[in-house]
Amino acid sequence: MIRHIVMFGVDADNDTDRNAKITEAAVRLEKLVGVVPGLRSMTVGANGVDIEGNYDFALVADLDDADALGVYANHPAHLEVSSFIGSFKTTRAAIDIEL
Repeated sequence: MIRHIVMFGVDADNDTDRNAKITEAAVRLEKLVGVVPGLRSMTVGANGVDIEGNYDFALVADLDDADALGVYANHPAHLEVSSFIGSFKTTRAAIDIEL
């Protein structure tokens, strides 16, 4: 199994705007489960503690294996969500852990 963890910074005018963008991203990302083959689960959450340098939100996705990660990365539904997030992300960091 592969655990795919991605953190994002968000460009927003205010907290309301930031929260709306994160909420919409979470809804779209979590809907990928059952659509993308090999994607077992998806959890998305906003930063809960305002510490300098923290990212604004993160996703944790569990996939069957490295091949499933490749399918996920190139799946049209994921690319659509990635484009949406790309419209407001300022930073991104990712790691893939083999479990």
